[in-house]
Amino acid sequence: MKVNLQDLILDSKILKAGQKVLLSGAIYTARDAAHDRIIKMLNCGKKIPFDLKNIAIYHCGPSPVKPGMIIGACGPTTSSRMDGFTPRFLEEGVKFLIGKGARSKVVVDSIEKNNAVYLVATGGVAALLSKTVKKFDLIAFEDLGPEAVYKLEVEDMPLIVAIDSFGDTVFKI
Repeated sequence: MKVNLQDLILDSKILKAGQKVLLSGAIYTARDAAHDRIIKMLNCGKKIPFDLKNIAIYHCGPSPVKPGMIIGACGPTTSSRMDGFTPRFLEEGVKFLIGKGARSKVVVDSIEKNNAVYLVATGGVAALLSKTVKKFDLIAFEDLGPEAVYKLEVEDMPLIVAIDSFGDTVFKI
């Protein structure tokens, strides 16, 4: 099923656990170091350099860009590494998480509470996923290198709904 992120923000309940989607729209990369920095900024009352409301966070640290390419390989990072940060991100308005692997019960409950969705990308296909990226821009924390926050414009990124906004999941918890 082809889906546009902007349309999903209006009605994420159309997605069901186990459903395959081809996602198009703007997504933001963030891994452990960026999550930690964002939470520390929020806890100190500082403004972060981009708005978390109604966005998709992709747990990914792109590899260096090769000549003639838009982005290097951009496969998913194991999302459970972000479980401690995720409830706060969802409370701040993040609506979609993209990564790989199972999530904790606390995260599943927070996804349901915040009407969010967790999508998984297949690990090991980073080069294939990079072909879905049409635009790649540094947004924040350049000093973090591949763990900086980047904005990606993707077209038909192949994903699976792993946890839907009803709390249904493809994983055994």
